[in-house]
Formats: sequence, C-alpha cells, structure tokens
Amino acid sequence: MKKFMSEDFLLSTETAKTLFKACNAMPIYDWHCHLSPKEIYENKEPEDITQLWLAGDHYKWRGMRSCGIDEKYITGDASNYEKFVKWSSVMNYCIGNPLYHWTHLELQRYFDIDTPLSPKTADEIWEKANAKIKAGGFRPRDLIARSDVAAVCTTDDPADTLEYHKLIAQDKTVSFKVLPAFRPDKTLYIENPTFIPWLQAMEKTADTVIDSYAKLKEVLVDRINFFEEMGCKATDHAFSYVPCVRATEDELEAIFAKGKNGEKLTQIEIDKYRTELFRFLAKEYYKKGWAMEVHIGAMRNNNTLMFNKLGPDTGYDSIGDWNIAEGLSRCLDSLAEEGMLPKTILFTLNPKDNYVLGTMLGNFQNSDAPSKIQFGSAWWFNDNIDGMQTQMKALANLGMLGKFVGMVTDSRSFLSYPRHEYFRRILCELIGNWVENGEYPWDEEILTAMVQDIAFNNAKEYIGM
Repeated sequence: MKKFMSEDFLLSTETAKTLFKACNAMPIYDWHCHLSPKEIYENKEPEDITQLWLAGDHYKWRGMRSCGIDEKYITGDASNYEKFVKWSSVMNYCIGNPLYHWTHLELQRYFDIDTPLSPKTADEIWEKANAKIKAGGFRPRDLIARSDVAAVCTTDDPADTLEYHKLIAQDKTVSFKVLPAFRPDKTLYIENPTFIPWLQAMEKTADTVIDSYAKLKEVLVDRINFFEEMGCKATDHAFSYVPCVRATEDELEAIFAKGKNGEKLTQIEIDKYRTELFRFLAKEYYKKGWAMEVHIGAMRNNNTLMFNKLGPDTGYDSIGDWNIAEGLSRCLDSLAEEGMLPKTILFTLNPKDNYVLGTMLGNFQNSDAPSKIQFGSAWWFNDNIDGMQTQMKALANLGMLGKFVGMVTDSRSFLSYPRHEYFRRILCELIGNWVENGEYPWDEEILTAMVQDIAFNNAKEYIGM
C-alpha cells in the first residue's frame, strides 16, 4: 500500500517522477482566474482557515449540500468554526472527488499538515492551521508569491475603472504581475436583466451617453485601448453556444434600442446581436494581438429558488448539452475570411465536445502563432484526473499536445495554486506511461522541455506577460 499523497502521488513510473521534478520547478502563469485585484491590493490578513477555504468556494458548497448540510453552515450565519467542522464531516464521503485531493494538497503545501481531514481530526487541524495563519504569511500576496506565480490575469468588466490594477502597478513591493483580462459578457448578453444596469455603469465610467449601437462600439474600443494601457493580454467570454446569425447595422441598431429600453427580444435578435458584437470585439483583439478565451457549455443558475436567495456563482450551475460545432465553425470562419481571427483558446464544459473542439483547431491554424487555435484545459467540472487525462488525450490524438498552453486556476481562492501541481502530476504520469509503454522514445532533453513548456513557457509565449 502506498503512503497517502506522498511525494510520488499520482506518479507510478520512474519516467513520470523524473519529468515531474522538472515540470514542477516551473513558475505558474495564472492566466485565467477570478481573484480580486482589490483583495490583492489591500492584502489583508485572513481571519482563519474558513475564510481562506470556504468563502466563495462553490465547489465545496456543492459537496456540502450533497451531504445534506443545512445552508446555514454553507453560506449562512453559522460561525466559521461551525462551517469548518461541517466541511470536515464531508471528507469521509469525498473518495474519488478532486476536492479530497485539493483539500489535502492545500493542507500540505501551505500549512505543513499531513494528517487527513475528517471529523476525528477537525479540531486538531483547525488549531494547527489557524496558528499558522496567526503567525503570518497568509496574506493574498504572500500566498501568490509562495506559490511561485509569475503573473495573474484577473477577470474584469469593460466598465471596471481598474483602479486597483493601477494601484498594484504603482506598488513596487509586488513581486508578480497582476494584469487585467477583458470580459464583456454583460455587454454581449443583451437579454439579461443585468444589461441595462451594466449600460448605466458603462456610461458612468466612460462619462458619455450610449444611445446607439454605434456609440456602444465606440466606447468598447476606448475601453479596449485603456485595458491595453493597463497591460491586458487576454480576453474571456462565456457562451452556452457560439451563435453565427449575421445582421446589418440597421438591424443591430434596432435590436440595441429594444435592449436599452428593456423590451423583450426574440432568440433570433439575441443571436444576431451576440454574433455581430462578438465578431466586432474579436477583430479588435486581433489588432491588439490578444488571446481570446471562449468558454462554452455552462448551463447557469438552474435553481431559481436558490438564485433568488443567493445570486449567481453559488453552486447551482451544471453542464449544458447544446450542439456547438456549426455556429462556432461559421463564426471563426467569418473572422478568418477577413484575416482577423485572433489567437483563440476554446474550452468546453461538456466532454462530449472534446473531439469537436480538438478537430476545430486544425481548421484555422496558421503561422500567426504556434497552435494559434488552442484547446483549453479541462475546465470546472472536468478539472479532475479523468477529465484532465481525457482532454489531453483528445488534444494529443487530434492536435499538438507539446504546444498546449496548459492549466488554468479558474478560481476565487488564493489557496488554489496546488491545482497546478495536480495538473502537472497528471500530465507527467500520462506522458510517462506513453514512454514506458514504448509509444514515445525516452529523450530526457526533449521530454523535459515539453513538460516545462506545457507547464509555463507555452502560455508565456502565447499570451505574453
């Protein structure tokens, strides 16, 4: 029997162990996450491990709900100690869930605690972890620096003033880069209740009236230029499916007017607006040389009762089941035909579409950048052992795994960086098995460079810092 989560955790061959040592020596480029620049700038001491671990972590919240824990101990008014104890009670049932591994990697790496968390050990770990926190070294910047993070790309709305990015950039004590990433979802989702409030916020930030679709585009170009000045290198978009329903400027002006006035839009009108605004933005990204991330396939806010109580991003999203191939292909093709398709990273939340995206890449590659169209890493519900292996095998079968831009944290937690280690172990085990099985030759120089590229260098080159 192997020791629980030892130094060779998930590494079954000597080849994998050798590669992992080289791979895990690389820094982290956290090019897609949901960390708060305000929290990074303010750099406050955490209250306790519950605040670090459970606040805002809807992965853990879903697990607690599945074990029948009352919402009082999840998002409610129970004490932090009570919430921690309830989380520990979930551990015995988490076998096979990545939450179990993430929890213990975080305990090991940040708190030097090797004891498995359970109801029996909850009080001991609560005391040890909080003593560590009290001793210092757990502020947001401490955790990012300790995790050997070279750069962080936060997720920022076009209406954001980026005031905290400005302050961080002026602070010479920050040892890593904190860059904004442009995420215009509220702009694109004209049918949502958030559109009119977003428009009002954008008018305030831009100090102008947005009274037409043409004016909206003008303001968005100004914001893109401002984000570029602040160091932006990447953009992000969430789609259930990528539409491609073309429209004239006159049609778009009429659709925008209806959206601005709160009138009900048809699905065709929504798809026309989203298609053309997305295409417009993509062409602006191309001019800047930015990487365009496209996250496809989340079905959000399924539980109306809990959405009304808690709002979005609280653990009530799941995998959608749309047909995504045709619209995505037509949209990318329309940009390529104009010579203005930006570097694009395609993520799918539904693993049934791994081969859809894996083959879509090859349709639009060119010499603008190595593997210009990327297959994004196993994401959200798929960032587990099976999901990561399946995504990387699909990419290896259909594209160029050696040019892969690797793992994203996609997290709001400053303790989530061991997920990169988790990914790197899975990557090295996968490649190590191919070598051990005689499917790829053992060449330490080539393979070391390959895993280090996937861990860091490819993303640094592709996205830029």
